[in-house]
Amino acid sequence: MSYEAKLQTMNYKIEPVNLEFGKYVQGVKVGKLIFTSGQVSSWDGMEMKGKVGKDLTVEEAYTAAKMCALKNLQVIKTIAGSLDNVSQFVKVFGMVNVAPGFDNTPGVINGCSDLLREVFGDAGKHARCAVGMTIPLNWAVEIDMVVEVK
Repeated sequence: MSYEAKLQTMNYKIEPVNLEFGKYVQGVKVGKLIFTSGQVSSWDGMEMKGKVGKDLTVEEAYTAAKMCALKNLQVIKTIAGSLDNVSQFVKVFGMVNVAPGFDNTPGVINGCSDLLREVFGDAGKHARCAVGMTIPLNWAVEIDMVVEVK
């Protein structure tokens, strides 16, 4: 089953997006690599904002990371033409908006990693960072990626 078809069976509609976004672009392709800009936790009209460990639970933030992954897939599809052109997810850099003392950032970013592995199988396996910080505009999670395409 193609990656695009797999996402459809999971009820995710990945549409191309406008890459122009203020003073930067949402992604660029260099050779066979696509680099996405940080994608924040909003999807299909829903937004997840707040500090994890205070305003949001790990489970809620896990969903926020999944939202970020889906937004990254939109950028990748726009640049690659189809998600079926993905060869390998190379790197995921996950940023979590943390309350003081919260340190389970890997549990949050697993929302992204689990989705990529479920949809893309071995091609979804990636190197990863999962760090805690203050994210602008109080978004719960922000994720950028490096992806190899055919």
